[in-house]
Amino acid sequence: MSTIDTNIIRSETKVSYRTIPFYKPIDREVEVFQHAFKNKLPILLKGPTGTGKTRFVDFMAHQLEQSLLTVSCHEETSSTDLIGRYIIKGAETIWVDGPLTKAVKEGAILYLDEIAEARPDVVVAIHSLTDHRKELYIDKLGITVEAHPDFMLVASFNPGYQKGFKELKPSTRQRFVALSFQYPTAKDETEIVHTETGLDKDTSKKLVNIANKIRNLTELGLTETVSTRLLVDAAMLINSGLPKRLSVKVAIVEPLTDDLEITQALTDLCDLMI
Repeated sequence: MSTIDTNIIRSETKVSYRTIPFYKPIDREVEVFQHAFKNKLPILLKGPTGTGKTRFVDFMAHQLEQSLLTVSCHEETSSTDLIGRYIIKGAETIWVDGPLTKAVKEGAILYLDEIAEARPDVVVAIHSLTDHRKELYIDKLGITVEAHPDFMLVASFNPGYQKGFKELKPSTRQRFVALSFQYPTAKDETEIVHTETGLDKDTSKKLVNIANKIRNLTELGLTETVSTRLLVDAAMLINSGLPKRLSVKVAIVEPLTDDLEITQALTDLCDLMI
């Protein structure tokens, strides 16, 4: 079975039937997204892991009342995964549209999460959708599909991850309107954690203080630092009754590193702060 069937695509029903996702605007990103959609411009979301990029896209799809298709890109994601392929069904061979083709035809928002992780042919496949042509060429069928008026392409990537190894080429970046995402201010992040999980504000603030302390410990050389997502996970565990220090250890400290000494140092630090 193709990996696309089980791993890299999450297809959503019409967003008006889903629960409205919570998202707290930090700047004018909502306004930018609305105007990009209106002008049929693709958007590139830049920022560290767990800063709300995926939640923002989900929120905007709901606000615009558009269907959303999400593809979590990895090193094996190819243009075939996105465009489609022939499969054998019974005694016949049939064509099955991939998420990109489906979104182009039906007028959905396609979100390519961590696009820099995908194979280079993925970027080539979307080029004609990111300029004035707004069309998709399906070479295996020998046809060109004009994008539906409501089609929108959104991609994200983490510029700091494995810097110099998995970067987008300037020629690709310049095809997008770009928005930068960073960690919220302490006040905003506390509100996000409290609203998202129902955890009391005092404990939510302590979690945010822990995150900011660890984020400033650059000497540890962590590949990734504490994301808002990890804080939400810890808050959910605490709110469900798991002890605070244990929740912080398993939801914040352990996901950051496998180094035993760093793990112990971070655990000791967190224990002092909560």
